[in-house]
Amino acid sequence: MTPAEVAAACGLTGYACEGEGIGGLLKTRFEDFRVEEVGSPPALDKKGRFTVVKVTLTNWETNRFFGKLARNLGISKNRIWFSGTKDKRAVTTQLVVIDAPQNKVAEIDMPDAEIEILGRSHQKLKFGDHTGNRFTITVRGCADADGNPLDAKTAIERVNSLFEGMQERLGKNRFPNWIGPQRFGATRPVTPVVGRAVVNDEWENAVNEYLGMAGLNQTEEVEKFRETWRNSKDVEKCLEIIPKHLGFERDLLNHLQRRPGDWIGAFKKLPKSLQIMTVHSLQSQVFNRIIGARLSAGLTLSSPVEGDVVGIIQDSGKIDMGKLAEVEEEIIERMIRNCKLGRLAVTGALPGSESIFSNGKPGLIEKEVLEKMDLASQDWIVDGIPRLTSKGSRRPLTVPFFDFSVEEAGFIEASRLSSRMEEGPREGELWNQEGCSIRLRFTLPSGTYATVLMREFMRAPLSQY
Repeated sequence: MTPAEVAAACGLTGYACEGEGIGGLLKTRFEDFRVEEVGSPPALDKKGRFTVVKVTLTNWETNRFFGKLARNLGISKNRIWFSGTKDKRAVTTQLVVIDAPQNKVAEIDMPDAEIEILGRSHQKLKFGDHTGNRFTITVRGCADADGNPLDAKTAIERVNSLFEGMQERLGKNRFPNWIGPQRFGATRPVTPVVGRAVVNDEWENAVNEYLGMAGLNQTEEVEKFRETWRNSKDVEKCLEIIPKHLGFERDLLNHLQRRPGDWIGAFKKLPKSLQIMTVHSLQSQVFNRIIGARLSAGLTLSSPVEGDVVGIIQDSGKIDMGKLAEVEEEIIERMIRNCKLGRLAVTGALPGSESIFSNGKPGLIEKEVLEKMDLASQDWIVDGIPRLTSKGSRRPLTVPFFDFSVEEAGFIEASRLSSRMEEGPREGELWNQEGCSIRLRFTLPSGTYATVLMREFMRAPLSQY
């Protein structure tokens, strides 16, 4: 796959406003991408059953870390609760609730992980319980559209110009609420492909795609494993060559080795959060394409038109699904005013079994997207695993960001950066080893993606994020 094909698979096409980006590379070292959850911990109680901790991880995929933590504690991974998944190649800090004795948790020592015990509680965490995330992100090797290096002054001017352009078009401190490439698989957008198989109850196809779908810039051993599965479906042969870090794939193959042909059982070996993520990913693909279609049609994202569905913005930044309203001619001015004030937001569809769609021109765009994706008649009911059935929802088309700043970042020796800085840009990439480094800071509501905001400033292929 090419970076452009990955972006198209994610539905990430177009930008909020016209302007020149800064190119550059993210995550050339783990410390260049920091994220810390914003929110209050569960109410602490010395007699509480659960242990509450703050976990800081370096270069850990969230589900893999908590799976290993559960094994080290000798408990089911379903007895660990956290409110959000984080970027892997990063330094991340988040709250976690564990159904295990405090002294047992204190004994855990895992590489690249700091576990700080905060106390005990009777409360669990639910996905999305945190109010936001604070990001500190460094972009290195900034370059113009021709690949020429940018100096810090020019790069910062471009960032500020794009910031002002977004505000002018979308409103103060707002940007398009695209769903980021992490939801789909940044270098292998397999989750919506698997999600389509899941909502069609095609479990053999779901497992085959998860194991065998090709990706972008995969290592030779990973490519060989996936190609072998695509060509042979030979469980024993694939278990012999599977790379060690593909733990979820190994779990699927081990199940098929024990119970050949039990495709649902194999799929259930994936973490429950990842199982539902496949369905959410397909819905997210629809939503992103709705944003892209509205931008292409010259339709506003932040100010409602007739037929739009608007929702009340809660303190968490999410939409109150119980208080949606369709925009009609007689109330449109009031709706426009409340959207400008940040009380309401224009929404787009995340389709499901009880979907709510817009009317008028916005509704036509939503329905056209579904038709082009061959999902217009999809009922989203999953008979094989009913808990994966999704009712659907709606999501704001724009989202606010806060505490924004940009500054020049200090020089770092090449030996402390990833090998990519030494290798140089790949074909079609927009960065330069001689380009400057700049640091951006901002806070986003939970459920929104820093890479999406960075994409507005960088305007580079997804392989650079």
